[in-house]
Parts: sequence; C-alpha cells; structure tokens
Amino acid sequence: MLVLVAPGQGAQTPGFLTPWLDLPGAADKLAVWSDAIGLDLAHYGTQADADAIRDTAVAQPLLVAAGLLSAAALGEVAPGAVAGHSVGEFTAAAFAGVLDDTAALRLVRKRGLAMADAAAITRTGMAALLGGDPEIVVPHLEKLGLTPANVNGAGQIVAAGTLEQIEALQADKPEGTRRVVPLQVAGAFHTHHMAPAVETLRKAAEELSPADPTVTYVSNKDGKSVASGAEVISRLVGQVANPVRWDLCMETFQELGATALIEVCPGGTLTGIAKRALPGVKTLALKTPDDLDAARELIAEHAA
Repeated sequence: MLVLVAPGQGAQTPGFLTPWLDLPGAADKLAVWSDAIGLDLAHYGTQADADAIRDTAVAQPLLVAAGLLSAAALGEVAPGAVAGHSVGEFTAAAFAGVLDDTAALRLVRKRGLAMADAAAITRTGMAALLGGDPEIVVPHLEKLGLTPANVNGAGQIVAAGTLEQIEALQADKPEGTRRVVPLQVAGAFHTHHMAPAVETLRKAAEELSPADPTVTYVSNKDGKSVASGAEVISRLVGQVANPVRWDLCMETFQELGATALIEVCPGGTLTGIAKRALPGVKTLALKTPDDLDAARELIAEHAA
C-alpha cells in the first residue's frame, strides 16, 4: 500500500522549483495559482534567496504549490493514504479531494500571513532535538517553558518557544540528546504563540465547502484517519496552535499496511524519518523531475 506525504516548513531551499518549471504546463499552472493568491510563486521558487523564502507568508503557499505541482507530474496516482507534516496537511487535503488546488492555496496563503503576524508579536523560534527518550525530553522541555511542537518519531522532537527559552535549551539539553539544532523558521509554530492565527483561519474556513476525502486522510492531531471533509478543515485550523504528532501518523501507516512512501517536492525530510521509523517500507523523495520515473515504478508496484 502506497502512502503519499507532503513536507512542512523548512524543507524549501533557494531555486528548488527551477527544474520543475521545465515540465509541460507547469509554468502556466504556477502562474494561475500565483494570480489566485497574489504571490509570485515562480519568482520565490526560482530566484528568491533563503531569507526571502523563510518568510512564513511566502514559504507556506510555496511549499503547497511545489507539492501539488510535483504530484501532478506523476500522473494518475491511487495512494492508499495521504498525509502532510504541518503545512503539508493542506497539500494532503488537496490530494484527498477535500479542497481543490486553488482553494487549498488560498487558505494556506491566509494561514501564512496570519502566522507571520502572530510570530511578530513575540520573538520566538524552534529547535530540533536529535536523540533522547521522549519520556525524558518532554518533561525537560516543559520545565524550560518550551512546547514539544513536533513529535516526529525516530528520535526527533522539535521544541518551540521564545528565543530565550531556545537558548536555555541549548545550554541545558535533556539527558541522552545528541544535538539541539535551531531551525530556520520565523516563529514558535504549533504552540500557544500562534493562537491569534487560529481565529483568522477559522473565519477564512467558514467560506469553504469541503468534500469528504476520497482516500484515507491521516491527521497530524492524533494520527487518526478522518473521513469527513468538515472535520479535516476543522483540524487544519486547530493544528496551527497544536503539536504535530507525526510519530502517530507513521504508526497509522504501519497499521494500514504501508509498503511504500513517496514524499512530494521538496522531498527528503519525511523520507529520512521514515527510513528510521518504518523499516521495510520503501521510500522515495521527489527532489527533482529526475526522480519521477523511479516514483512511477514504485507507484505501479504499490498503489491501490
């Protein structure tokens, strides 16, 4: 059984969309999406520097557009399940037919702007902890006033809080943790610091008419499958200020009988975690169009 997944913020790198725009129709599709959301996606995906695409308001729609563009290049795909990490859940919602591509991009554009505004209120950030036992790491983070914002599995937890709290963590890391790596993000996502963005997104979501998922949609909130389009949207709104439980999503992939996992552009992060946490599951990251043929072979072997 094939799982199709989409990465979250931080996966973008300067120029990562350049080779994808050489595919037939890709540049035109991106231009239509750019007009719909008032953001030049082609510029940010091909010419902008690292600082420009780190901006939350830019990074989020750019990542969703990249995921949709690369998935479309695969042709017809029949995954057994779809999921996304953080903002990647919007990409997954489009994969599952809950929202069309344009609606997903419009909503994520509003999300990015709202989260950028929330991040500007207090100087906050995130840091990845590599190694360590969650039963030791989580209480240590809470002692420092930090939130375990992403519980990714495979020995990785991402902490979020004020910059002062992140600095304290670097000076006093939990027992058994190998490294604390500050992330290139603009705020403490998936924490109470993002609460102002939740209400903005909730109001925007009221204008939508979501459809029920056409494939199994696995949610970051608790790793559960969600069968209602309205419930998917409700969870997309709430996850802005709630932790991402990617570890539970991967447990669900195992329970569903996953045999292969493809991560859409800019792939690499989630396949790296899956290689450690899902032994026996074949993985492939769509980094450039050169990966498409191998992905299609994997789809032919493992898709429903």
